Amino acid sequence: MAEATVIALLGAESTGKTTLAEALAARLADETGLNVCWVDEWLRVWCDREGRTPLAHEQAAIAREQHARIDAAAARHDIVVCDTTALTTAVYSRLIFGDRTLEAPAATLHRRVDLSLLTALDIPWVADGHQRDGAHVREPVDTALREALIAHQLPWALVSGLGGQRLESALDAVAPLLRRRELPRDGLFTRLARRNAQAPAWNWACDRCDAPECEHLSRRTRRNP
Repeated sequence: MAEATVIALLGAESTGKTTLAEALAARLADETGLNVCWVDEWLRVWCDREGRTPLAHEQAAIAREQHARIDAAAARHDIVVCDTTALTTAVYSRLIFGDRTLEAPAATLHRRVDLSLLTALDIPWVADGHQRDGAHVREPVDTALREALIAHQLPWALVSGLGGQRLESALDAVAPLLRRRELPRDGLFTRLARRNAQAPAWNWACDRCDAPECEHLSRRTRRNP
């Protein structure tokens, strides 16, 4: 079996990562015919088990366990969609505890990921147990994640949209990544060809993301036909 393709969902709290990870895994399995799974967020499991959020000294072990679960899934599947990675743990450690020591090892762990999908801040914040700090933390977390992805030259794309549009945005971002794989079904590539035929001819220059649909419209320049 070829090495698994790993897709990570990153984003601030209450941006739909878990819902999108599960839905994206199901659609990829349906459209490619490959063996696909999704790995849930270990932090959520940890918080539910302990009844609290982790302390500073507990962050590193949580990050390592997240990737141990990703690696275990990758050994058994063609595509793995994971609900966050150590990079998120590192960002929260910096913002909450002022601890920057986790970023370099987190980036090393994250290099196993083929593509990160950053969930945009375009859906309402909703409270959800121990993990939610409040809507005010979403923008700082989003900014810190972008900075980390760019600083460590990790491939990523912005995913936005409400309801089913968010899943369609994720599929658009993922489709080119899977060109190199032999697929039992070609629904994803049919979709990609249709999207490319309909897309406007854009070049863009953006220092915050690599998504042609990104919100920084002023940085786009139209390509001559």
